[in-house]
Amino acid sequence: MVCPMTCLRKSILALACLFAFAAQAHAACIAEYKAKRDTPFELYYDVTQISGPCTLQNARAQLTKMLAAQGLVLLKVLSVTET
Repeated sequence: MVCPMTCLRKSILALACLFAFAAQAHAACIAEYKAKRDTPFELYYDVTQISGPCTLQNARAQLTKMLAAQGLVLLKVLSVTET
């Protein structure tokens, strides 16, 4: 017969691992950037959440498309932070 405490410990450990992996899967990536609009001339600083890998390269690609749709030009991605 298996000790009930052993089963309980194994179950708790399994649940803890499951929640740890689930939390990592839902981590958000926040990109901090500068952008501009030429007419009229305006400078922007903002932060936004991006999807996919939390890298400067991925942030540049996504922000360039997103900002172009708003008539803005990406100047620089200052940082990316996984939360």
